[in-house]
Amino acid sequence: MRFREIFSGDPVNAGRQLELDFGKAIPVLCLPFVHCFIECTSPEGLDHGIPFLFDYVIGSPISAPMFMFCMGVGIAYTKKNSASALAKRAGKLFLIGLLLNVFRYLVPYLAGYGITGDAEKYLEPLVYRVFGNDILQFASLCLFCIALFIKLKVPDSLMLLTSFGASLIGWGCSDIDLKNSAANLILGHLIGTEDSAGLVVSDFPLLNWMIVPVAGYVFGKLLLRVRDKDAFYSRIFAVPLVLSASFLILEYFAGIGMNRPGGENTYYHATTYDVLAFIALTVGLLGVYHFICKHLPPKIGKFLIGVSRGITSIYCIHWVFVTWITNVLLYVIRGTQELPVWQTLLLSLAILVVSLILSQLWRKFKKGKTKNEKA
Repeated sequence: MRFREIFSGDPVNAGRQLELDFGKAIPVLCLPFVHCFIECTSPEGLDHGIPFLFDYVIGSPISAPMFMFCMGVGIAYTKKNSASALAKRAGKLFLIGLLLNVFRYLVPYLAGYGITGDAEKYLEPLVYRVFGNDILQFASLCLFCIALFIKLKVPDSLMLLTSFGASLIGWGCSDIDLKNSAANLILGHLIGTEDSAGLVVSDFPLLNWMIVPVAGYVFGKLLLRVRDKDAFYSRIFAVPLVLSASFLILEYFAGIGMNRPGGENTYYHATTYDVLAFIALTVGLLGVYHFICKHLPPKIGKFLIGVSRGITSIYCIHWVFVTWITNVLLYVIRGTQELPVWQTLLLSLAILVVSLILSQLWRKFKKGKTKNEKA
């Protein structure tokens, strides 16, 4: 079969795509481990072993880019993809991100300060953490942009070109200090800002990362027309997977890109060639996940779908537990939040289990509430 013959002129591949659920579920299940190791490990300890695996490998090129890319694919697949529906969803997501910051930063940090009186740890970074940019804020802003593209009927090629240009601008403006706290905080949602004190939270700025969901959106529109997914993925997954993985490994040893000197923001303030490598890696991994999913028992597939559907609630719940336990409970009791690797693994596992249970209960509550409203 020729490559062009794989595609139909009309959507023929609707419905849930299990490889996308797999792609979102695996990083979600790893998030407590990623964030607990970041919070409970010294900077030197993150450079090797299990902490390095979760922080640098799973937590960097595999997790966030996959979430972003799948978000874009989801926009192509959902029936609620009008500009107004996406704008409404974006506003809701921004409020969720702000509410999360209240419960994972404002409340625990004020509690920690009330107990310890440690202003340097709890009060100095508080405003930046509560109102800073993170992946939920990024997702919200990106949804607004895609809604605008759809409203203006922008062609896919121009969407990609615009987001590529945005990435170049974001790269050129990365790691900039505007010498004003408010400016760093506000513009940090768009470009990668920072300050000498390291307080600014400008994670996943829009211009640097917008190309990932946009590429996912275009990919999703293509996937909808695929007649034979086996033939499709077998043609496209190997080359981007091998090339991107090889590039990221070489980049690590060369000390460039997200491994360039400059601290933790070198990943969040991604270069254009980094995000292109992340996109290629994501496409390659989706091909691998597709073929894995063909052999999964139905119960595991059902579990992955459930995790994928609860991605936002799991993300929010686990973060609240991570912050309260590491930055308040451990720090107050022990004077440090650092833990040995085995204790961090146990803590991560416990937070994961609790987050999955509470997320499931939350989904059941919302489902019951919706039924009652309809009745």
